[in-house]
Amino acid sequence: MRQSRRRTMINKARKSRVRTFVRKVERAIAAGDADAAREALKAAQPELMRGARKGIMHKNTAARKISRLSRRIKALGA
Repeated sequence: MRQSRRRTMINKARKSRVRTFVRKVERAIAAGDADAAREALKAAQPELMRGARKGIMHKNTAARKISRLSRRIKALGA
């Protein structure tokens, strides 16, 4: 029971960290700042993949999020 409580806290922190990084990318996209969005995505990518590796999300979910954010950033530049 103690271990599951501890793991839950760790996973919550990891999930929160991933969401924070993704939120930074989305804010930059909403502001229309392509350069800031690219930089934020560059920082968010390893966090998303780390989350997948640690088991807080599926590998394909992380890849899908990265792909969708990349596509939105690409649309900003066009």
